[in-house]
Amino acid sequence: MSTMDHILIVDDDRDIRDLLSEYLQKQGYRVTAAADGRSMRSAISRAEPDLIVLDLMMPGEDGLSLCREVRAHSDIPIIMLTARSEEVDRIVGLEMGADDYLSKPFSPRELVARIKSILRRSRALPSNLKPEQVRVFRFSGWSLHVATRNLISPEGVNVALSGTDYKLLRIFLDHPNRVLNRDQLIDMTQSRDAGPFDRSIDLQVSRLRRRLNDNPKEPSIIKTARGEGYVLAAEVILENE
Repeated sequence: MSTMDHILIVDDDRDIRDLLSEYLQKQGYRVTAAADGRSMRSAISRAEPDLIVLDLMMPGEDGLSLCREVRAHSDIPIIMLTARSEEVDRIVGLEMGADDYLSKPFSPRELVARIKSILRRSRALPSNLKPEQVRVFRFSGWSLHVATRNLISPEGVNVALSGTDYKLLRIFLDHPNRVLNRDQLIDMTQSRDAGPFDRSIDLQVSRLRRRLNDNPKEPSIIKTARGEGYVLAAEVILENE
C-alpha cells in the first residue's frame, strides 16, 4: 500500500490554508500548513514534502524569495499561488524555479489537477533519462552531476535547477547535436494533459539558457533550429565516476 503524498501549503491567509488543507485531505493527501517562511522551514525540516503550494504575496519574506531559497538546495516541486494575473509575475515565478503557477481565485479542483500532473511527471522520467552508468555529463565547460543534480559552471559555481530544468537539460544531454521539436520535448518531459503553463516549452528553454548563461540572442549551447525546434550544439562527455 502506497503512502499518501505530502503537500505543504504556505500562505499567510488562514482561510485559504484551512480551505485547501481540508480539500486536499479529502482527496487523499497528507497536508501541512504554514503561515510564513519560518513555519515553512520548520515543516520541511520535520518532514520533507512531496510538493509545496506557495503563495507569492506574503508580508515579510515573499513567495519569490522563499522559492529561491528552496530551489537552492532542493528540487521539491513548487506551485506558486498569487492574486496577480500579469504575465510578468508568472514568468518571474517560473524563473525563480517554480514548476507551475496558479492565479487566485482558482478552483481547488484545478489545483489538485496541477498537483497530480506535476507529481506524475516528476516520478515518471522517460527511460532514456536513466542511464545507469552515467554519473557526470560534461559539456561546454559545464558539468551535471547525476547523483546530486548539481550543475557546475565553468567557474565552479553551483547553479540551482528546478525539477523541470533538470529533466529538460537531461533530455538535451542525452540527445546532443540532434534537433528536438516541441512535441518531442513535451512528450519526453511531461504528460499530454499538462496545463497551459506546463506546455510552455519555449519558456522552459529560455529559463534553462539563463541557467547556462547562454546568450538568448545568440545562444551557443542550446540553439534554435528555426521552424523545427532546439538542439544542444555541444560535445557531451560521459563519465561514470
